[in-house]
Amino acid sequence: MMKQYKSLGHIIKDFRRFEGVSQSDLASQLDIDIRSIIRWEKNETLVKPEKEKLLVKITFIPYQVIRNLNTIRPIATFYDFTLRKYSLTTISNELPEAEWIGSKIDVPTDRLKPINSQEDIDNIIRYVELQHYPDKTTNRNLLKSAAELLPELNVIIFDEDGNYSGHCACLPISKRSYEKLRNKTIKENNLLTSDLVNYQTQQEPIFFCHSITADCNENFFFILGALLKFHRDKAPLNSLYAVISSRYDSHEIIDQLHIHQVWEDKAAKERYNMLDVPRLVEGNLDEFFEDLGQ
Repeated sequence: MMKQYKSLGHIIKDFRRFEGVSQSDLASQLDIDIRSIIRWEKNETLVKPEKEKLLVKITFIPYQVIRNLNTIRPIATFYDFTLRKYSLTTISNELPEAEWIGSKIDVPTDRLKPINSQEDIDNIIRYVELQHYPDKTTNRNLLKSAAELLPELNVIIFDEDGNYSGHCACLPISKRSYEKLRNKTIKENNLLTSDLVNYQTQQEPIFFCHSITADCNENFFFILGALLKFHRDKAPLNSLYAVISSRYDSHEIIDQLHIHQVWEDKAAKERYNMLDVPRLVEGNLDEFFEDLGQ
């Protein structure tokens, strides 16, 4: 769950605990003296502007969170290290309703781009590693090939300063490969680039969502909106959307989208000490759009 932070020192201390990083290790990564880390954590000094983005890169804490706290008058901010999500109030901790997002998916933004660089892939993998779910693939070539085959559903969103703020990564896989996932004869981390297909050549296209996330609700609105808009405007009528979800907030959105559970893996939750039970869910989103009248 989200924790409220009222100082930069507090969140830096929690980052070190979360990652098991010492003050000297963090100082070395930032190329500064350990005394600077000590002063930051005691809230005696602020991070110099030229070190802010490096601190963001090292900690993977969203830039806006650092900016909110790295000031003489900090803006209290809620943050969850595992979800990599922040908000300013308890009201905005929870995700917005899927129906509300679906009714506004034509709202444009210039901060949403196709995934097209190694840095983009690096950020996706770094997010996946935060979930502590080894069955989730981190195959760089697979993610790169999926982005090339399906740029509409492999998108990344940036904040106003050009920092990574979330993504949607989706794999267009063959029916045969999906059936293996569905029947648990393979795990997601067994998928290869050879399992990918051009969805336009498939009688029953399958869009397997690798991951979808954003660092705040506003960015999540645009990320989920891009997925919904694709299914409304471009996806064939008999296409299938599927995802192995392991976040409690994702489960809530999935229920609202009328996507149905195929299986759940309670053993994985215990084995990897996860926040929630991984579940494979599938659906075609038709019922959701029918409810919206679209």
